[in-house]
Amino acid sequence: MKKLALLLFSFILLLSPIQSFADMAEGDMIVTLGENLTAAQKESLLAEMGAPKDVQIVTVSNQEEHEYLGKYIAKSLIGTKAISSSAVTAAAKGSGITVKTKNINWVTDEMYVNALITAGVKDANIYITAPITVSGTAALTGIIKAYEISADKTIPEDVKQAANQEMVETAKLGDSIGHENAAALMAKVKEEIAKNKPKNDAEMQKIIEQAAADLNVTLTDEEMQRLLDFFNKLKNLDINWDQVSDQLNKAKDRISKFLQSEEGQGFLDKIKQFFIWLIDTIKSFFS
Repeated sequence: MKKLALLLFSFILLLSPIQSFADMAEGDMIVTLGENLTAAQKESLLAEMGAPKDVQIVTVSNQEEHEYLGKYIAKSLIGTKAISSSAVTAAAKGSGITVKTKNINWVTDEMYVNALITAGVKDANIYITAPITVSGTAALTGIIKAYEISADKTIPEDVKQAANQEMVETAKLGDSIGHENAAALMAKVKEEIAKNKPKNDAEMQKIIEQAAADLNVTLTDEEMQRLLDFFNKLKNLDINWDQVSDQLNKAKDRISKFLQSEEGQGFLDKIKQFFIWLIDTIKSFFS
């Protein structure tokens, strides 16, 4: 499972000098490295990230991974070694969050963005990687703690726990309805909560059902109950819902701009050409 950067804030306070938010400028980077990486793996990952020689590095432990994920997934999935890593780079004010991953096979970029928005992270470019293919579930805690250091800000513990839970719940739901649908559903529900916080279970369930209907997906009774429990917990936390809404809108804007860009149009054209090829191939079977 993804052994990612779970940065130990108390440990960071012992480092000297510590780079505070006032010192962080656009493009500045903080790196998290799993403590069980070999020296060669650390060197390779730092080069992959494009990290400068004087980059601030936080080493994270497997114990921290269990602390933040143990309530939501089996201990066997968390494993016994911390190997995953991340780079958190300060972005321009108002630019939102971007996430890119390598060797992550279960948690998607969109799931990370969703959970990070819940945690209150903003204006950061994040790269998540590991020397081998991993699920990615252990990455989030490290990224959040790296953000705390870079922004000189403490995120409430219950909010960090909720962000980790959201990531895991979305990934589990993705196994059933597809990862893209799962991430979109979670974002849709949070958007509606931000607009008009539901007052009871009936209103919350209606929001979830409408989001599922918009995406043309069907939820089981168990999935509905898990989502109800999670979002009821979420709406009662000290979360800046205006910021959540703003960051979700920025994420949607980036996707829209990408699809309209030359790169995005090229991507869509490749998909179109693939389906043309697929249809022609199928036709050839019957000719």
